[in-house]
Parts: sequence; structure tokens; C-alpha cells
Amino acid sequence: MKLKLHRFDLPLRHPFTISRGTVTVRHALVVELEDAGCRGFGEATDNAYYKVTVEGLAARLESARSQIEATRWETPAELWEALRPVLGSMPFAQCALDVAAHDLWGKKHRKPAFALWGLQPPFPNLPVTDYTIALDTVEMMVRKMQEVPHWPAYKIKLGTTDDVAIVKALRQHTAAPFYLDANCAWSESQALALLPQFVELGVTFVEQPLPAEAHAAMGRLKAASPLPLIADESCQNESDIAACAEAFHGINIKIVKCGGLTPARRMIAQARARGLKVMLGCMTESTVGISGIAQLLPLADYADLDGPLLIAHDIATGVRIVDGHILYAEEAGCGVKLSQE
Repeated sequence: MKLKLHRFDLPLRHPFTISRGTVTVRHALVVELEDAGCRGFGEATDNAYYKVTVEGLAARLESARSQIEATRWETPAELWEALRPVLGSMPFAQCALDVAAHDLWGKKHRKPAFALWGLQPPFPNLPVTDYTIALDTVEMMVRKMQEVPHWPAYKIKLGTTDDVAIVKALRQHTAAPFYLDANCAWSESQALALLPQFVELGVTFVEQPLPAEAHAAMGRLKAASPLPLIADESCQNESDIAACAEAFHGINIKIVKCGGLTPARRMIAQARARGLKVMLGCMTESTVGISGIAQLLPLADYADLDGPLLIAHDIATGVRIVDGHILYAEEAGCGVKLSQE
């Protein structure tokens, strides 16, 4: 097996602003695994909040190159376990490798990755993906929404002094469900004041209202909230599930944070056992990463997989997003074909 690394800059269609900053370009590392004439691809993007850079990801994978290429495995889970001692402290890198292994695994067996897990279509209730409206002036947020009218759900970034006004303004232009995401920006008292006001505005749930470390406050907020609360920054890996069950109604699983599809499947099982809803999220990946995450869709309640829609130019083909519906590729594995090398 051969390892190859590809670096890409992914300019965004619009500046992407949340409560803690703005991004105009995502930097991505695509991992390629080649074996027996088949090529699998996985992806991780940089992220300032988690202190992840493409340079750091590439360096860690290069340091493990000999072990990656020498490891013999029948399933991606075996490769994941074998590499955990050297990649476990950098889950973004482990994720890119794990998704590439799933793509390769499926292509070698000529089946979708989800089918090799035992999931069989048709999937009549696949969650649609929302479309994210990042923070901006109210006028610009409305304009962004109007670029994709009639979308089945919108994710609205919040964390300003005018959050209710923003939601009210956007509600005038659509009847679609709203998923609100404060990205840790509110205090407990702010959240208690804001949440009741969103009930009548067609809000389905609120994601990460308080800082990740505010466990006790989140427990109190869960007990008082009129809306479901979904963990994001508070839920990074498997070890966070138990605490999240005490403070949230559901979790947003981002595979780069937990280390890939292999641990994400375990997280979903643990969440279900605790009665939690499951959302699948992304870090503005291209179609490479989204095609991997989409293998988990039959197991989820909600999806925030609009990364390819937010970047100006995609770098691959794979799953397609049509009016919020995610359509699987005809290609086996995760369905990825890299269009730029």
C-alpha cells in the first residue's frame, strides 16, 4: 500500500463568520491510499479552534508513513487500531487516513462503504443537509439565504447582540426549519432569555449555546430549555458521550474531531444507547470529506454536510447534494474521484 498526500486551498464563496472569527479560505489535506490498482481518498481541513494546520497534519502522517504503508489490514478498523499509538493524539490526521481506508476498502470490494457495514438501501428517511448562513449583516444573511431558496433546512450562526432580530428577519423569507448555532457564545443567563423567544420562530434545536467547559451550566440549561440542545464543541470524541448525555439532548459528530468513521460509528451506538439524537457535521470539507461522512447518514437524525456548497471550487466528485438531498455516487467505497492532483 502506498500513501500520497495532496494539499489544497479551498476559497469560500463568502467569508465564513461565526462568533469567534472569520475564515475566507479553508486549507485541506487529502490523503490517498493506493493498493491493488485501487485508490482511496480521505480529507481533513485546518482549524484554528482545535489548533490544527495542514502542515502539522502532513508532518504527522509523514512520520508514520512507513508504518502506514507496511500495515496489513482487512478492515479499516484494523488499520485505525494499528495506527492509534502514533496518530491518536492528532484525530484530524487519523480521520483523513481512516476515510481514505474506507474508500479504498469499498472500491476493492466493489461495494459502498456503508454496505460493508451491513447497511442496505433503500434509505427512505435519510436526513437532508442544512445550508449554513454565517454571521454577517442582516441584509447579507438574507441575501445568502436567497442564493439557495426553498432549501429544506437552514443552519443559522449566532452569537451577537441581535440574535433574535437575525432569526426574525430570516424567518420572513422561508418557512423551512432553522437550526441555530451559537458556537459557545452565550452565557447561561443569555441562553435562558433567548431560548423561549426562538420557540415561535420555527427553530428545531440550538447547537452549543454555552462554552464547552460550562458543564454544570449546560446541565441546568438542559433542564430549563424549551428547545432541544445539541453538543458540538462539548463533544469531541467517545469519552465525551456520558457527560453530554447529562447536559444535551443530542450530539453533533464531526469525524475529524473523533478520528474518523471508525470511532464515529461507536459514538453513534453509544449516543443511541443514552437516548441522544445524532447530527453529522462537517468542517467545510470538499466532496472528498463529505462523501466519507455521508456513509453514516442512515444512522443519523440531522445533517450539516454543506461544505462543498460553501467553497468556490470543489476538488473531487463523489456524493452530490441536490436541494438538500445527499445522493450517493455510483462509484464504490465512499465514491470519491479526485479531479485536481
